[in-house]
Amino acid sequence: MAKLALLSVSDKSGLVEFATALVRTHGYSLLSTGGTAKLLAERGLPVTEVSQHTGFPEIMEGRVKTLHPKIHGGLLARRDKPDQLAQARQNAIELIDLVVVNLYPFEQTVAKPGVPFEEAIENIDIGGPSMLRSAAKNHESVTVVCDASDYGAVLAAFAAGETSAELQALRRQLALKVFQRTATYDAAIARYLEAQAAEPDLAALSGFPATLSRSWKKAQALRYGENPHQQAALYGTFHDHYAQLQGKELSYNNILDITAATYLIGEFERPTVAILKHTNPCGVASADSLTEAWAKAYATDQQAPFGGIIIVNQTLDGALARTIAEIFTEVIIAPRFSDEALAIFAQKKNLRLMTAKGGIGADALQEIRSVVGGVLVQDRDRTLGNVREFKVVTKREPTPAEWAAMLFGWKVGKHVKSNSIVYCRGEQTLGVGAGQMARVDSSRIAVWKAGEAKLDLRGSIVASEALFPFADGLIAAADAGAVAAIQPGGSVRDAEVIAAADARGMAMVFTGSRHFRH
Repeated sequence: MAKLALLSVSDKSGLVEFATALVRTHGYSLLSTGGTAKLLAERGLPVTEVSQHTGFPEIMEGRVKTLHPKIHGGLLARRDKPDQLAQARQNAIELIDLVVVNLYPFEQTVAKPGVPFEEAIENIDIGGPSMLRSAAKNHESVTVVCDASDYGAVLAAFAAGETSAELQALRRQLALKVFQRTATYDAAIARYLEAQAAEPDLAALSGFPATLSRSWKKAQALRYGENPHQQAALYGTFHDHYAQLQGKELSYNNILDITAATYLIGEFERPTVAILKHTNPCGVASADSLTEAWAKAYATDQQAPFGGIIIVNQTLDGALARTIAEIFTEVIIAPRFSDEALAIFAQKKNLRLMTAKGGIGADALQEIRSVVGGVLVQDRDRTLGNVREFKVVTKREPTPAEWAAMLFGWKVGKHVKSNSIVYCRGEQTLGVGAGQMARVDSSRIAVWKAGEAKLDLRGSIVASEALFPFADGLIAAADAGAVAAIQPGGSVRDAEVIAAADARGMAMVFTGSRHFRH
């Protein structure tokens, strides 16, 4: 009796060639449905419709066609169980040795803007996952394929022999791939229905359903994680948002830095350069040109950028490329690079050049962090607060120049690890203090960094991403030369902090919102 292969796919790439090899080289007979059967017949391949095989017609507009004992019995019957094989013969069930199925394109359907709910529901595949799961469960005897990229491996294993160790190992790998695919498929359906629920609870409405359904496909194996002794991999659609033009393979830490840099640069509209190290900004500036912005950003800290990340929000041209090329940099990110810039950077073979596609497209992403026994999920911090509700709490009002500098520092400080202190003048950072246990220490570090860079803090503003719990941090800023401050407010000692500002003639603004980054 000929071996049976059941082929039913929505993605038909490579199918005809694969089916031809099955029939002409490996002696298979073909079962198929709908458009797949039509394609195979048009290419001159002998194919039997599933309805003819089962003796039962497709019904309910094709919703029911493969959900039949002659299909699932043929897939699930164990070849090492004589009683099961006898039952198959008694019920005229022919064994099916190979299944090739890929699923209705549900994910692609719901990704279309404004797709009708009914269309989405009709693209939920029922028979496909059922056949895949049946075949995968019985993978010791049945070869199951859910991805066209595996056709070549299957044919190579068949050539090695139907009972070869190579084929047995491949069957197990393909079975695993099936359950990964169906899990991803079901998770996509669950996420869509969560978002479409007619009367969702508040948690579901805000994107936090009672059961979190997430799945990511492996995008890249990484050489190691944060440190060489840690294994790591990248999952998801990161590479859909960036194109790498040259350089070494991205590392775990590169990917973290690129993400932080992307979120930071998104705060600015004027030509802006940001330099980051270990996800913290160490120099940021906006100006009339990127060249001018670079000079100001780099002036903030000429040591930390060594081995850091540079990101710009306009085309990076040859003049700026020549300047940047003088220092060692791990990654440079831009919307575009001029031909001259590409030629200059090409001399640095290990330098990673990245272009950001389509405005990055990451605004809707949630942040997920692992914790003991689970994960924390939150919306990304995408707001600066309502600027119109910012309150001047000191006797002195900020000047227009101080207001502009405070808003610039507030944007930068939001992206510095807490506790964060940022000194600015105009649209230029002068000193950045990050990640200290006491806010006054962050202020001292920022002052020290400005001193190392020989930048004068007199007349600067200071931005703090969270409240000053004591007056000491503000006093340290005033002693360094700051004349205005922006902070959330909300401390039980706010009155003391305000009094310290008034005593020093400082202007201070409370934003009413904080931007912790742990």
